[in-house]
Amino acid sequence: MTPPRPPRSDVVLAATGFLGGLLLWALGLHSQGGPRPVPPWVALVPLAVVCLLQVNRRTMPRTGLAVGALAMVADRFTVGNLATVLVFTDLVYAAVVYGSPAAARRIPVVSGLATVAATVTFLAWLRSPVGLLFGVLFGLVTFGPAATGAVLRDHRDAAEAARLRAEQTALLAEMDRAQAVSAERARMARELHDMVANHLSAIAIHSTAALSLDSPETSRDALGVIRENSVAGLAEMRRLIGLLRDSGGDREPAAAPTLAGLAALVEGFRTHGTASGLAFALEDRRDAPVPLPAPVDLAAYRIVQESLTNALKHARPGRVRVVLEHTGGGRALAVTVTSPDGRGPGPRAPGSGAGLVGMRERAVLLGGTFEAGPVAGADAGADASPGKAWRVRAVLPVDDDDKERSA
Repeated sequence: MTPPRPPRSDVVLAATGFLGGLLLWALGLHSQGGPRPVPPWVALVPLAVVCLLQVNRRTMPRTGLAVGALAMVADRFTVGNLATVLVFTDLVYAAVVYGSPAAARRIPVVSGLATVAATVTFLAWLRSPVGLLFGVLFGLVTFGPAATGAVLRDHRDAAEAARLRAEQTALLAEMDRAQAVSAERARMARELHDMVANHLSAIAIHSTAALSLDSPETSRDALGVIRENSVAGLAEMRRLIGLLRDSGGDREPAAAPTLAGLAALVEGFRTHGTASGLAFALEDRRDAPVPLPAPVDLAAYRIVQESLTNALKHARPGRVRVVLEHTGGGRALAVTVTSPDGRGPGPRAPGSGAGLVGMRERAVLLGGTFEAGPVAGADAGADASPGKAWRVRAVLPVDDDDKERSA
């Protein structure tokens, strides 16, 4: 694998350091005086080494620091070059900034301890304030760039952590928004289906009857039912559209249907089901109807409405019974709708299967249970035929915790 090319800035920095050191050497500006055991030109060797290490200071920071320290020791045996010292300080800085996290923690500590040790050594050796000056210079070459690199790396890591947190927050916010949009779309789909399905089913059944029966009186009655359901469905559609379009709160929203209007709902289905041979009955077995949480009240009403609509579309002639009762010691409301199972004669409206999905979603969202399917006559009720009954049953919690949760 081809190693990455060093940044141009590092190459320029290394070239500048070498040319500057070469100029100082040419002018005879050395960092150390006195006779040396090697020729003056040897001072250029440590300079060239540290400058080459500076080119790769980002990719090999630990190697650069180790070899650079050896080059600094070798520079002490020559006439010395100030550029070598300056380039080495950059290698110390790069080892902290670009090295591993462990190296970034250890290098400032080691350089600080080395500075203290060097200061004590110089003072003990020279026995004069000059030793303290040498210790300060040693600290400027080693501990100074290490501490600067540590501070910069801490700020860089904090900025990176803040950026990652911001990205995670944005991702979570987008996930919440997508879930909220999905939940709202599902709720709108359930409301739209439940509001107009029974009206459209009645329209489809009576229009088919009007077309298939050659009787002016029957056609007139069917057209009357069609008109009634068309007006009611249009009114509910307008109510929903008004709620969706009105975001300023200037208009008073229409009240959602509740179980208080269940008798009127069953009476309407009783009128629609006459042509299909269906008889609708409501049995409220609750000891004393108490106010329910709004979501439970609406869900129970919609479940009954959809169940009656399905019975109107699919049930054979017979009795459709709606039963409301408390269960679980009054901590839950049980809604049961039983209808004759099996397709009967006469016109029927097509179904999409979305009704059962919507009813199940309503029950599950409130922490309740839902079941729908054929049952034996004994389970369906005394007036049902064995093996020919369809039952929808939903149990919705209405205890205090659920009231607080739905508030």
